[in-house]
Amino acid sequence: MAGSGAKVARVYLRVSTVDQDLARQENIVAGAKAAGFYVAAVYREKASGARPDRPELLRMVADLQPGEVVVAEKIDRISRLPLPEAELLVQTIRGRGARLAVPGIVDLSDLVADSAGVARIVLEAVQDMLLRVALQTARDDYETRRERQREGIEVAKRAGRYTGRKPDLAHHRRIVGLREAGMSIAKTAELAGCSIAHVKRVTAIHRSRATPPQQGD
Repeated sequence: MAGSGAKVARVYLRVSTVDQDLARQENIVAGAKAAGFYVAAVYREKASGARPDRPELLRMVADLQPGEVVVAEKIDRISRLPLPEAELLVQTIRGRGARLAVPGIVDLSDLVADSAGVARIVLEAVQDMLLRVALQTARDDYETRRERQREGIEVAKRAGRYTGRKPDLAHHRRIVGLREAGMSIAKTAELAGCSIAHVKRVTAIHRSRATPPQQGD
């Protein structure tokens, strides 16, 4: 348990796809502790930052208590959402009485708290502007990556080299194994770190391949 007056953090770690490894971000937990935070929980997610319905993100926001701090590697780990949605997410975090502690974003919270009148208004405006710029930059980077990916696919198609995304066979085997072990679709999705729709697709493909073709009369 955190002691009286302790700084409390909740650490959010995210990668975009199931085949990426979260291990690189684990040092953030140690860094938060070294900075004097009591780490109340660590939330690990494998999902796109452009999705607003990330289960671990939503769980973290629901768990937040007044005075706590959200720690992440970069702002794009928290959000690659369009700016209005990203700002709504940040407002929700602030509405819980918490704040962000993310490298690359200047945190003026202490200065704001010690200020009054015009100085406080100016500092709050500067803080909001810096956060808005960071959120928009994260979204712009996401859009640029998507556009380059689309351009690369078009070039490969014209050259006759595009064969589509290769399936992650190891991940597919894990899904099939969980289902064959009796896990529900929802539990399989949770354990495999993917969507329910993905579990259904992989299961359907496996069953179609496992079912022998019917012989005609």
